[in-house]
Amino acid sequence: MNFLRNTIAVLVGLGIAGLIITLGIRAFPQWITFDAFAPFEHWQRFLFSMKDDNAFFGFLLFISGLGTTVGGVATALIVKYAKVAYAILIGFIMLFIAMLDVIVFPYHPTFYKISIFLTFFPFSWIGGKIVEIIYERNKKKKIAEKMNKTK
Repeated sequence: MNFLRNTIAVLVGLGIAGLIITLGIRAFPQWITFDAFAPFEHWQRFLFSMKDDNAFFGFLLFISGLGTTVGGVATALIVKYAKVAYAILIGFIMLFIAMLDVIVFPYHPTFYKISIFLTFFPFSWIGGKIVEIIYERNKKKKIAEKMNKTK
């Protein structure tokens, strides 16, 4: 049962991260060079049109970090044990996808190629730590309430 729960958690986290990145790219109308909802269907043409726009790639890093954080939080909320580890797994998978993107499509600036390594792991770790801290606080609060009731 835990295997199924963990697999669903990872898929949900990846889905949320992908959705946030997609919505982030669509946030600015001047960047929309496609008719479909998902920019990934026409990714090569889209990246070619954005190759000289460093602001877009900076925003893509930001929105990728935000998506990875929220995806890590969602994953950590669903899994039962090793919450931070599963959140970091989201960061690893997103980093792998970003590295494939950089390798396959040559239109990324150098700062983006370097910064993806500094974005995905730390932000997914932060997502896992957020949930871990919340769970620890709730646990301490329950223990304190039990101690106060026994007095």
